[in-house]
Amino acid sequence: MRAAFIEQLGSPDEIRHGVLPDPRPGPTDVLVDVHATTVNPVDTFVRSGVFRTPVPLPLVVGRDLVGTVVSAGPGAPGFRPGDPVWCNSLGHGGRQGAAAELAVVPADRLYHLPPGTDPETAVAVLHPGGTAYLALFTHARVRPGETVLVAGAAGNVGSALVTLAVDAGARVVATASARDADHVRALGAAEVFDYRDPGLAQRLRAACPAGVDVHVDSFGANDLTGAVDLLAPRGRIVLLAGVATRPVLPVGPFYMKDASILGFVISHATTAQLADAAAAVNRLLAAGRLRPRRTERIPLSAMAEAHRRMEKGDLRGMRLVVRPDLDRA
Repeated sequence: MRAAFIEQLGSPDEIRHGVLPDPRPGPTDVLVDVHATTVNPVDTFVRSGVFRTPVPLPLVVGRDLVGTVVSAGPGAPGFRPGDPVWCNSLGHGGRQGAAAELAVVPADRLYHLPPGTDPETAVAVLHPGGTAYLALFTHARVRPGETVLVAGAAGNVGSALVTLAVDAGARVVATASARDADHVRALGAAEVFDYRDPGLAQRLRAACPAGVDVHVDSFGANDLTGAVDLLAPRGRIVLLAGVATRPVLPVGPFYMKDASILGFVISHATTAQLADAAAAVNRLLAAGRLRPRRTERIPLSAMAEAHRRMEKGDLRGMRLVVRPDLDRA
C-alpha cells in the first residue's frame, strides 16, 4: 500500500511517501480502506517528538480517517465489509496512523459514519469535534444555562466548541477577529467580540456580569490573569492548546473563587471517553450541525507540505482533506 510515513522523529522533511507492506489486523481489529484523512497540530507534535508517545518505526502519520470496512476480526462485532466508518485516534500510543491506503483500527476506536454523511465533511471535523466534546463535557462538565467563553472561536476547534456548547443549552460568549464575527454568530454565539479590541476585558465583564462558568481558549494564548478575573464562583478554565505558553496564575483570586484549571490532550482520552465524544459528533454530523468552514483537497503525497503549512500557521480556519486516491488520478 502507499502511505505517508516517517522513519525517525524530526521535521516535516522526514515524511516520506512510498510503499509499505499492507497492515495485518488482529482478532479485535478492523481493516479499513481509507477514503480520506487530514492533518492536526498534534500530528506535528507526534512527528517531531514534542508529544512523547510510543511510536513504531516506520510510523504512518495521522490520526483521523473516514473509510470503508474491508474485513473485521472475530473480536470486532458490529462491523461488516462495506460499512462506512471513522476513527480519530490512530498514529500514537503504539498504533500506526491513518495516512495510507489501508489502516488497521482497533474495534473499540472505530465508529460507524451516519448514513448520508459526506466523508470529506466528516473527516474535517472529527478531531475538532472530539476535542471540543472532551473539553466541555468530560472535563468542564458544562450544564444548560451556564455561560461559556470561547476564545479563538473562529478556528476549527473554536467553531466546534461554540457549536457543541450552544447545542447543550449554554450561553456562549466568544472572541474572534472582526472579520469572523458573522461566522461565529451563525454558529449560535450570543455575543462576539473582537479579540484585538483594547477594551475587550471591560466588554467581556459587561457581557458576563455574573462571571464566566467555563473559559476555553482554543487559540492557546492562555491568559490566566484575564481568565481568572472573568470567572464566576466555581468557574472552570480548560487548557487544550498552547504547548509553549508559560502564563502567570493569579493564585489568590483563583482559589478565592473555588476555581479549577483543567488541562487535557485528546491523545490521553480513554476509549470510553472517545466513544462518548463520537456519539455526540455523529449526532451533530447527522443533523448537519457540525461542518468545516473551509476545506482543501490534497493528495497523500503532499503530506510533508501539509505539515509545513500547519507549523507555519498557514491553515487557520482551513482543514486539509488528504485523499490517497488523488495520487492515482
